[in-house]
Amino acid sequence: MDAAQLSVLCLIGGIGFIILIFLWNAIKVVPEYQRLVVFRLGRCIGDRGPGLVVLIPTIDRAVRVDLREQVSEIPQQTAITKDNAPISIDFLWYYKVLSPTDSVLQVGNFEVAAQGMATTTLRSVIGGILLDDVLSERETINNILRTRLDEVTGRWGVKVTNVEIREIIPPREVQEAMNRQMSAERIRRAVVTESTGTREAAINVADGERQSAILRAEGEKQSAILRAEGEKQAQLLRAEGYAAALERIFSVAQTIDQKTLTLQYFETLKSMAQSPSTKYIFPMEFTSLLSSFVSGQEKKD
Repeated sequence: MDAAQLSVLCLIGGIGFIILIFLWNAIKVVPEYQRLVVFRLGRCIGDRGPGLVVLIPTIDRAVRVDLREQVSEIPQQTAITKDNAPISIDFLWYYKVLSPTDSVLQVGNFEVAAQGMATTTLRSVIGGILLDDVLSERETINNILRTRLDEVTGRWGVKVTNVEIREIIPPREVQEAMNRQMSAERIRRAVVTESTGTREAAINVADGERQSAILRAEGEKQSAILRAEGEKQAQLLRAEGYAAALERIFSVAQTIDQKTLTLQYFETLKSMAQSPSTKYIFPMEFTSLLSSFVSGQEKKD
């Protein structure tokens, strides 16, 4: 291989290398979540992508912009509340680029600018709120911070989607007062719970005694009714027995003749005579009984 052929090969290799460099700088593959903001000779011609984007080397310059939602941490900041209490706060804020061109053209360094804006906005918001409200109304503060930041970043083509306060550290004396307050609140709740339990127990006992008294009274009532019913049935049975006995006596008495009745009177008088008493009582029917008895004896004779 002579020198001429070697020169031709070197030239072809150089041209090929230049073409490769040209293609490397001219062809860009842009993912779905990114855009290229293209500047041609210093003038912005808009954003390109996703997919395959062809640029003119040395003439076009591209700036990649991520369209995914991002999170940024604001480190602990000391802020003064409305009642002059210093507190330390740190929070996270979430944002998303809506306009890639504005995010490049409207602000030099979005991250630094947004962090500074978040810090000043935080101090401004906390300065208008009392300490107790800062500790108890985190959600309200989150919404206020998100609204304020979104108003500023909106002109940069960025949307603030959420703000979350992570930690609020009040002064030591405030923490001690809060601990004492929590202890007092726990004691109060315990006392209230105990008194409520005692009251409910007393109510339950009283209700149980009332129910027991009602049941006892009901039982006594039923017992008295049953006793009365039993006494009634017993009296009815005794009356029926007496009636039956009288009917029996009456029926038997109908079969007794006059002589038998007279002899029964004599037996009665005999038993009366055996008494130590000096008085004798003769029934009015005695004379008639004797006459009938005597007449009966005469008839026999």
